[in-house]
Amino acid sequence: MMRVSKDPFVLKDAECVAASAFIPWNELEGKTIFITGSTGLIGSLLVLSIACRNKMYRQNIKVKAMVRRREKAKHLFSNLLEEAWFEIVEGDVTQSLQSAGHSDFIIHAASVTSSKDFVAKPVETIDTAILGTKNVLEYAKKTAAKGFLYLSSLEVYGIPEKMIVSEKDSGYIDCLQVRSSYSEGKRLVECLCCSYAAEYRVPAKIARLCQTFGAGVDYADGRVFAQFARSAIEGTNIVLKTRGETFRNYCYTSDAVAALLLLLVKGRSGEAYNVANRETGISIADLAHLVCEKFSSGKSEVVFDIAKDVGKLGYNPVVKICLDTAKLEALGWKAMVPLTEMFERTIGSMRLHKN
Repeated sequence: MMRVSKDPFVLKDAECVAASAFIPWNELEGKTIFITGSTGLIGSLLVLSIACRNKMYRQNIKVKAMVRRREKAKHLFSNLLEEAWFEIVEGDVTQSLQSAGHSDFIIHAASVTSSKDFVAKPVETIDTAILGTKNVLEYAKKTAAKGFLYLSSLEVYGIPEKMIVSEKDSGYIDCLQVRSSYSEGKRLVECLCCSYAAEYRVPAKIARLCQTFGAGVDYADGRVFAQFARSAIEGTNIVLKTRGETFRNYCYTSDAVAALLLLLVKGRSGEAYNVANRETGISIADLAHLVCEKFSSGKSEVVFDIAKDVGKLGYNPVVKICLDTAKLEALGWKAMVPLTEMFERTIGSMRLHKN
């Protein structure tokens, strides 16, 4: 069988998703899935997982992978370019998608993901969220899609009053902080999804993801998990600009992608679902210590260099939150990859792509 990825860690993850028994694959057989943000960490694993499913079980699930840069997609999906079921759609979600043709299911994964951009480019962050999602919802409406899934974030909870939060909970967000361009944008888009579900019967479901990471992440990625992994690989200290008091749980990419495919078909329209590994709750400081102890061969230490204005760095206020995933688990999903293994696989993959 053709290898859908040259990265053995990514390939293993894609094959794991493809073999997931709780995903209703038969309802996707022969259907077309339109995926935005297809070259991102989650979007690309979605594409590769479906590729593995097609190769392993001949289900002929068609994929339209929407990307902003065709060349990046051609490199990432080089082994899929000759497949009849695979199509690259070049474009920007902030522009009309009416020329994209018919799709049965839509997964909207395109988003600004850099915390620094939330502060440096707040208008673009909001435009991508709101204008982009409206365009994708209009596309879903026009094509009478059977399922629409929006990838949201735990940041919609803001600063909650309790640590363990369900989909019914909410917290405080300061709308006058430009860093809120991301979280407020996500909140409004969730309402937009529910509005399209109510007014136009677009079967829109929402996945509220905790911080999700795994094999295939870009070596230069600026998110905290990648920074920690790089320090372990290079044997340098992990420098924290805060006291690392924020506490949250995490999810591995293959677990998240399996959840997304399940929700795409079985999630209830107009509802949100938390996606996280409830066993991974940990503070940023303790996470840094874990990575140093387990993966740096004793070469890295945690160093605190507290910044005077962390807001300019794009950091959120201190939050202590763990997502309750009972609603998702009731559909048959279960997280499989523990925190230490998440970093083991991520670091293994990043070593392959260093330099």
